[in-house]
Amino acid sequence: MDPQVLVLAPVGLPALAAAGYAAFGWRRATAWLGAAAAAGLLAAAIALAVRTTGDTAGVAAAGGLLRADALSAFMLIVIGAVALAAMLASPSYLAAELAARRTGPRATRRYGVLTQAFIAAMALAVLAANLGVLWVAVEATTILTAFLVGFRRTREATEAAWKYVVICSVGIALALLGLVLAHYAALHANVPEDGALDWAVLARHAADLDPGVMRIAVALLVLGFGTKAGLAPMHAWLPDAHSQAPAPVSALMSGVLLSVAFYAILRVKVIADGALGVGFTRTLLVVVALASLAVAAALLLAQRDYKRLLAYSSIEHMGIVALGAAVGTRLAMAAVLLHVLGHGLGKSALFLSSGYIHQAVGSSRVAAVRGLARRAPLVAGAFALGLLALLGMPPFSLFASEVGIVRAAFDGGLGWAVAVALALMLVIVAAVLGRARQMLLGPPAGEGDQAAVRLPAGAAVPIVAGLAVCAVLGVAAGPLVTLLESAAELTGAVR
Repeated sequence: MDPQVLVLAPVGLPALAAAGYAAFGWRRATAWLGAAAAAGLLAAAIALAVRTTGDTAGVAAAGGLLRADALSAFMLIVIGAVALAAMLASPSYLAAELAARRTGPRATRRYGVLTQAFIAAMALAVLAANLGVLWVAVEATTILTAFLVGFRRTREATEAAWKYVVICSVGIALALLGLVLAHYAALHANVPEDGALDWAVLARHAADLDPGVMRIAVALLVLGFGTKAGLAPMHAWLPDAHSQAPAPVSALMSGVLLSVAFYAILRVKVIADGALGVGFTRTLLVVVALASLAVAAALLLAQRDYKRLLAYSSIEHMGIVALGAAVGTRLAMAAVLLHVLGHGLGKSALFLSSGYIHQAVGSSRVAAVRGLARRAPLVAGAFALGLLALLGMPPFSLFASEVGIVRAAFDGGLGWAVAVALALMLVIVAAVLGRARQMLLGPPAGEGDQAAVRLPAGAAVPIVAGLAVCAVLGVAAGPLVTLLESAAELTGAVR
């Protein structure tokens, strides 16, 4: 297949699916259209990974506005895998919403259009060769997902949607100011105007960029894109948005969107390291990483809502990813990318499971879901395994990635930061296990606690498959090893 077609397919396929839902609505004949588009995206991502592994130049398309390399291809695999799981679970999830009269045909049509446009925007972000196009794509995800966060149109959902829009808009405005300053620095370094926002061109001319301007630009870009990645101190939107969105949307937001925003930081980091040296971004990332872990630990201790618990867990994992990126060695960056994939698989399984628990019980309170292991072994098993994966227990891939980050950090002189991070992670493990014990093994609280919780086959398959893949990757990464090494090299990793 023509390489340029492969670059366009990850954006084009979900865009076509969105057009299909707009034209025909969400019905039995179109319900699986999103899953088909996600499968096509994943297939194109794998083909691009084979094509770009070991090739630092990558494949360009759309007049040079899009470019795929090993890092882009890896991120597309993450997007495709999580999108496929979310779209496979969506028909049964929406069927239950329709049966309970919590939504209607117009809302499901809108769901189909917005979810596919959301996936297309994320694919565009990781394929953008231009930082301006990347910024536009990330901003588009905010607009699209705001309507999905408020899908149920309850007071809580509407409030969460507005909070999400306001905070992320502030963050993305900071990122825009950072781009303006980076563009200014590029033009005054005699970078050709048509390449002044091309991240590859900026990386090649990084040594010529004005250090004073770039310090401000990089700080704004890390803070701006870090807002969308759920990093402290601009994390406050995340628990509300993730807990109020439909379960498949929460899976996409937590499992992919946060990582796509952090991908933008990785591209900026390459430029920043060349212009300012590795110390500046290392300091920034260590600060936001430890702050994110501290926030997650403090808030998880008092958490009584299981959907918000999962959201705060996302803040923790983005903190771990930021810490690995701060180390910056090849081992650390390969571990960061493996962590991104493992987190996407595990978190999507957890949010999908929690969605069916919430539909059955009618509450997201931990106290309403006690004794789950006795009443719904399959759902309880999936939920328990997902939590073990996210807590970094073997054999899941997050155990391997966290070990890799810890080892790289000690070798790279950041042992003190890892020691603080590990202490905070122990607090998080204790908090999450305490809530999990109440949900899975606690005695029934009353009548509402006896509600039947069933996991439809359409949702069980992606949940079980995602957890299985996460476990396999923790034992042997197989063909992903070469891709991870190639992608890590493109992040400017040092030995």
